[in-house]
Amino acid sequence: MGMEHLPGNPHIMLKLQIPRWSERPRILMLMLAMILPAAALIAFSAFYLRNMQREKAIEAAYHVEYERMLAIAEKEINWRMYETADMARSEFPDRDNPGAIDGFLETHPEITHALLWTGKEQMVFRSQSSRLASGAFCAEDQTQASDFTTWWNLDAKMYIDKLRKYEAHEGKHLVFDDHWVSRGDKWQYQSLVMFIPRGSSPERPALAGFIYDTDYLKNKFFPAALNEVMPDQTEADSMHPKTAMMVRTVKDDFPLAASNHWDGGTAEVERPFQDVFSGLILGIKLRGTTIANVSAHLFRNHFMILGALSLLMGAGMILTYRSVARELALAKLKSDFVSNVSHELRTPLALIRLYAETLELGRISGTGKQQEYYEIIRKESERLTSLINNILDFSRIESGKKEYSFRETNVADLVRTTLESYRFEIEQNGFQIEQKIDNDLPPLWVDREAIARSLLNLVNNAVKYSSNEKYLGIRLYRHDSSVNLEVVDRGIGIPEKEHGKIFEKFYRVGDPLVHNTKGSGLGLSLVRHIVQAHGGEVAVESAPGKGSRFIIILPLQRLGIQQVNEVSA
Repeated sequence: MGMEHLPGNPHIMLKLQIPRWSERPRILMLMLAMILPAAALIAFSAFYLRNMQREKAIEAAYHVEYERMLAIAEKEINWRMYETADMARSEFPDRDNPGAIDGFLETHPEITHALLWTGKEQMVFRSQSSRLASGAFCAEDQTQASDFTTWWNLDAKMYIDKLRKYEAHEGKHLVFDDHWVSRGDKWQYQSLVMFIPRGSSPERPALAGFIYDTDYLKNKFFPAALNEVMPDQTEADSMHPKTAMMVRTVKDDFPLAASNHWDGGTAEVERPFQDVFSGLILGIKLRGTTIANVSAHLFRNHFMILGALSLLMGAGMILTYRSVARELALAKLKSDFVSNVSHELRTPLALIRLYAETLELGRISGTGKQQEYYEIIRKESERLTSLINNILDFSRIESGKKEYSFRETNVADLVRTTLESYRFEIEQNGFQIEQKIDNDLPPLWVDREAIARSLLNLVNNAVKYSSNEKYLGIRLYRHDSSVNLEVVDRGIGIPEKEHGKIFEKFYRVGDPLVHNTKGSGLGLSLVRHIVQAHGGEVAVESAPGKGSRFIIILPLQRLGIQQVNEVSA
């Protein structure tokens, strides 16, 4: 226990009590506190991994994920087809221009047949002219024309009513239906798109449509759509098996179309299409393996992860040691802080006592000399008050009780007033002051006393650490969405590696010139806390021998009403 008397009053004491304890036992305790629970966790994990139903759990997770992927893929594929078909619909001839259908088919080779119904027995059915040279296709064309005429004579009005309701409720203009045609000994899937053409009205109803053939869906649309909706899988990604998708019809087990990585076989998870491609099924699988094989592989990886955890434990020990070492360093900084504060308190108190006793004994008769002594006593009192305020603020911050009182403030006037009250001391130290303060700054919500103290702390630092070229620059200006307050000096400067540390409590730069100048190590820490409480930040630009520039950045946004009334640190 150490006891130090302050000059001037025998009843005022600064009491310092520093507990002394051995470092190694505490470090060992901290390491054991971390190692024992972690070791128990590793042992429990190994036991659990051996006994859990790993295959079912992992396979279930894969199934859930694949079902989610299929649902997303189906939605994107449906939307892609809807956009393609809706663009073609916008170019389809109107109700009263059936002669333009052949031209429409020429500009849309992906469409095999086009239809326009304008009343009973008033059906126009056209096919791609380039395919009519085939006898089989020509026969199919005649059969389909007859079938569609019969079908739409019976159901066209029902589809028109359905489309009008669909447009009114969902804003969509198309209805899709699966259409099957027999070619050889197989049934081929086609996609029929129906819509109401331009020029149709309740008095003059019409129904139009076109058909995407199997060849287009199989060779162009689905391969492009499947590769687009699949996750990005590069060849370099060899750590994980690649997924592949396919589309098949309800009548077949083999794919109608597949993505690039499909390697045959059957899908492990399937999902029927809804809405656009009814009659088709979307499937997904892993390339070159199965979900069961992957689950077994993951199980082996779990034990490898346990090994990695052991390595992490070693890293944790190192971090624990560094953390304790940091605390020890902080304890030393606190000890240095007490020593520095004792010196700073002793100096102004000794001067105040000396000059007060001189005046009290009546040894100074001249009025001018007396005024000089009073002035010295006042300045040393202000210096002492500033130091005590810093310590009190620091104490409130450490205990979480620091509060700020925000109000709308003209920051330019605040900076001018603060500098003016401190100008005499600055000039007495031989400093040249250059200030550039913009006058058109908007008012800010700030704690006036806190911002003034931040400015004085920066100015005080500049005065302390500028021994040769005594220059002090103050600049206040607007920058984007903030107001910046700069304090510039041409003092000893700060090494770049120290920039991130100087705002820590008790920290002082290792330069001998700094340690020869007494200080508490709290000023910059308080500046940062005050500025952050205002929603801003503080930055520094400095280099040894080239001076320093500290920048306080205050945002223009106002604080909420509750924060204005009281903001607790």
